[in-house]
Amino acid sequence: MSANSTAAAVSVEKELQPQTTGWSLWLRQSLAILKLELRKNFFGRRAILIYLLALLPVVLVAMLAIVTRSLPEPPSIRTDFSQASIVFGGIYGGLILRTIIFFGCAWIFMNLIRGEVVDRSLHYYFLSPVRREVLVVAKYLAGLLASVVIFTFTTLGALFFMYLAGYPESTNYLMNGPGLNHALWYVVITVLACIGYGAFFIVIGLFFRNPIIPALVIYGWEWINFLLPPLLKKVSVIHYLHSLAPVPLPEGPFAIVAEPTPAWISVPGLIIMTAILLFIAGLRIRRMEIKYIGE
Repeated sequence: MSANSTAAAVSVEKELQPQTTGWSLWLRQSLAILKLELRKNFFGRRAILIYLLALLPVVLVAMLAIVTRSLPEPPSIRTDFSQASIVFGGIYGGLILRTIIFFGCAWIFMNLIRGEVVDRSLHYYFLSPVRREVLVVAKYLAGLLASVVIFTFTTLGALFFMYLAGYPESTNYLMNGPGLNHALWYVVITVLACIGYGAFFIVIGLFFRNPIIPALVIYGWEWINFLLPPLLKKVSVIHYLHSLAPVPLPEGPFAIVAEPTPAWISVPGLIIMTAILLFIAGLRIRRMEIKYIGE
C-alpha cells in the first residue's frame, strides 16, 4: 500500500470515530468513506483502464462520423437519421451496454472489496468503529457514482458523434422528433445498468477469491439471453434493460421471442434486486475474515 493511500486511510479512520449515534453517525461515516472511495475510483491507478474502456465507443463513433462525412456519396445514416438511430441502437446494445458497461462495472465494483484485499488495506476499515454494512453501502454508492458519470459520458459522447455524422438532418430529428427522448432513455438505461451490474459484482467480489470466472459466466448468460425461453430471459439484467430500449432491435432468426417487460415493472424490479443483493453483501461482510496470505 502506498504512503498516500495509508495517509488517506488514517485520515478517514479519524473521521469515522463515533461522535454521534444512530442514523446521523452512519450518515457521517458513509460520507467519509464515500469521499475516500470516490478519490480512488476517479483518480486511482485502476481508473486508467476504465477511462480507456469508456473512450473506446466514443472514438469508434467519432471515426464513423469522420468517414461518413468525407464520402462523396452520403450514406443513409446522413440522409435518413431514423436509419442512423437504428445503427446507434445496435452500437449501444451490442458494444456499450453488453460489453463496455458490463466489464467496466465488473472492474469497478469487484475491486471495491477484492482490490482492498489485494492491496492489503481492508483492515484499516475493519479496525475502524464503523458497521460493515455501512462500509458496503458507502463503497457501492461510490462505485455507482463513478460508473454512472463515466458511462453516461460514454453514452452521450457516442450519441453526439452519431448526430454529428448525420448533421444537418439529425438536427430536425433531435429538436422536432424523438431524438431527445431517445437520448434520455439511453441515459436511464445506462444508470440502471450500473445499478444492477454493480450490485451483482460487489457480491461476487465478496464471495469469490477469483471473481473473473463468475463474471464470465454472467457475461455468457447475458449474451445468450435471446436464445433462452421467456421465463429464463427474466433471470437477467439485460432483459429488463432491453425492454426499455427506445429503438427495439431484432435479435436474429434464432431468437426466442418474449414480450418486453414494461418500464413500471423493469425499473422497480431492478431496484428491488439491487437491494436484495446489497443485503446479501452486508450479511457476507459481517462474517468476513481478512486473510492476506496468498493474495
